[in-house]
Amino acid sequence: MLSKNKIKYIHSLEQKKTRKEEQVFLAEGPKLVGDLLGHFPCRFLAATSFWLQEHPGIQASEIAEVSQEELSRASLLKTPQQVLAILEQPQYTLNPEFVRQSLCLALDDVQDPGNLGTIIRLADWFGIEHIICSQNTVDVYNPKTIQATMGGIARVKVHYTSLPEFIRSLGDTPVFGTFLDGKNMYEQPLSANGLIVMGNEGNGIGKEVEALINRKLYIPNYPQGKETSESLNVAIATAVICAEFRRQAAWK
Repeated sequence: MLSKNKIKYIHSLEQKKTRKEEQVFLAEGPKLVGDLLGHFPCRFLAATSFWLQEHPGIQASEIAEVSQEELSRASLLKTPQQVLAILEQPQYTLNPEFVRQSLCLALDDVQDPGNLGTIIRLADWFGIEHIICSQNTVDVYNPKTIQATMGGIARVKVHYTSLPEFIRSLGDTPVFGTFLDGKNMYEQPLSANGLIVMGNEGNGIGKEVEALINRKLYIPNYPQGKETSESLNVAIATAVICAEFRRQAAWK
């Protein structure tokens, strides 16, 4: 059974301040919780009797068997799904060597939690293990972000730092960004290492970060010259550019 205080606490994790103070995040649903258990220590798990019977031996500091009605009261989802878990936030160390030795993503003030979650899912798909976020990028532990990662958060490490300072620390490492005045990405050699910077949904890449990008790319529309949408959603643009980087790497 869930107490009123426990339900209130679960709801409070919708707030960044509480998540930061408690160093935890919320995950909901059989697929997501199943993917994350074992990757992050679980402080609390609430599940229906059916789910618990299907998953014996779960490791959690506290486990509560609940009815579907109780789960509905606690859940942040419109349609609660059998189980929710409160997991501990991991602590990662950011090292410029990650970028020198592999392909990484950087996000300059991405604001939408769904976009961030989708980008993490994309990074997981394309084997990108590190995402470096500006300090004004939306919190990765926002419940909407966690849901949108579809478990990718278990394998992709997300860091927050001053992007300009971090990029300066990279020296002559390739730093890519997409711009309307960039070069056609399908006509450029793309490296297997380096940093791909993606910008804010409305304003793109900020001027300070733009000045540090040494490889400007452009995602062309098709057919070129045809009147079309002004821009791509940042998550979709990330998918397009990551796919081309990996395609080129496969042919080398």
